[in-house]
Amino acid sequence: MIAENMKPRVAGNSVIRQMFEEGKKMAQVVGPENVYDFSLGNPNVPAPRAVSDAIIDILQNEDPIRVHGYMSNAGFEETRQAIAEDLNRRYGTAYRAENVIMSAGAGSALNVALKTILDPGDEVIVFAPYFVEYKNYIGNFYAGTVEVAPRPDGSFLPDAEGLRKAVTEKTRAVIVNTPNNPTGVVYPETVIRQLAEILTEESERIGHPIYLISDEPYRELVYGGAEVPHIPDYYDNTIICYSYSKSLSLPGERIGYVLVPDASDDSQEFITAATIANRIIGIVNAPSLIQLAITRCLDAKADIDFYEKNGRTLYDGLTEAGYDCLEPRGAFYLWVKSPDEDEDEFVGRLKKEHILVTPGSAFAGPGYIRISYCVAHETIVNSLPGFRRVAEEYSLKTR
Repeated sequence: MIAENMKPRVAGNSVIRQMFEEGKKMAQVVGPENVYDFSLGNPNVPAPRAVSDAIIDILQNEDPIRVHGYMSNAGFEETRQAIAEDLNRRYGTAYRAENVIMSAGAGSALNVALKTILDPGDEVIVFAPYFVEYKNYIGNFYAGTVEVAPRPDGSFLPDAEGLRKAVTEKTRAVIVNTPNNPTGVVYPETVIRQLAEILTEESERIGHPIYLISDEPYRELVYGGAEVPHIPDYYDNTIICYSYSKSLSLPGERIGYVLVPDASDDSQEFITAATIANRIIGIVNAPSLIQLAITRCLDAKADIDFYEKNGRTLYDGLTEAGYDCLEPRGAFYLWVKSPDEDEDEFVGRLKKEHILVTPGSAFAGPGYIRISYCVAHETIVNSLPGFRRVAEEYSLKTR
C-alpha cells in the first residue's frame, strides 16, 4: 500500500511524460519520421566536444580511485572553485568555493534548497504558469504551494502586487524561473527590482526572511539581445539553483549546483544545512566524473543558434497560420493560445496530425499549449502543414 502523500501524485502523473510515452507508441505504428513530438524539453543538440574530450582524458589519465570515489557532500573543491570564479568573471561577484554546493541537476538543487528552508505547513509562492514539478518538490517537505496568476496584460510576467497579496506569515520562499518554462519569457531587470522590493518589505513585515529561489537551467539560452539579470545583485536572500542540462546539453548526466551568496541571512548556517540536505535526501554527492569534466568545460556552450532558428521557424510558421503565440526570448518553448476553449480538444486535434504538445493546464496555464522546439529542424518544418490543417479547422485567419 502506497503512502497517502503519493496517491495524488500518482493520479496527477506528469502529462509531459505521458505525452512522451504516447509518442513512442505512435512512432511504432506510423514511423518515427511521421511523429512530431514537441512534448519533452530534451535538448537535440550534442554536448560540446570539450565535454567528451574532458571525460576521455580524465578516465585515461587521472587516478581512478579519485575519479569514481566519494568526495565532500558539497562536491569537489576544484569544481566549486572553478564555478565560483566563472560566475565572478561574468557578474563581478566575489563568490568562493564555499558558496557552491554541487547537485544532481536543477531538480536536485531545488529539493536541497527547499529541504533546507521548509517545515511542514510552510508555504512557497510560485508564478503561474510554472514548471510542473515545483508543486511536487514543495510537497516532498509537506509544505503548500501558493500560485500567483500572471499579469492580465498577456505578457506572462510575474504580477508583483499579486505576490504582495499572496505573502503570509507561512511564506518561506518564492520561486522564479527566467528564462521561463513554459512561456519562453525572460524577466527584465525592472521586474526583478519590483519583486526584490516587495520581498524586502514583506520579510520585514512578517518577521523572517523570504528566500527567492531562482531556478536557472535556461540562463544561457536567450535570443535577440535579451539579458538575464543576476538576481543576487537585487535581493540578498537569493538562492540560485542551476543545471548544465541545457547549456551543455547534458540532461542525462544530472549535474548542477546550489549557490548561496554570503549576503543571505545566516549564510554559513544555510550552506552547512544545504550540504547536509544534499546527503540526506539520498543524493550523497553529485556524480564525480561529470563534476570533474565540467570543471574543464565552463567556457563551452551548446549551439544556442540552433534553438533560436527553431524558435523563429516555429513562431513564424504558426503566426502566419493564424495562431496567437508568445514570441520566445529564451529557453526553447513556444507558448500558444488554444483556439478552442477546451485546450484538451485542441491537443487531441493536433494528435490526429501526429503532433504531440503539452496542454497548458499541466503548468497551471489553462487555455494554452506548450511546444518544446528542442527538436530536429526538419521536425518543425514537416509539422507545419499539420498545424495549418488544424488552423483551418478552427477557421483561423492567416497572416
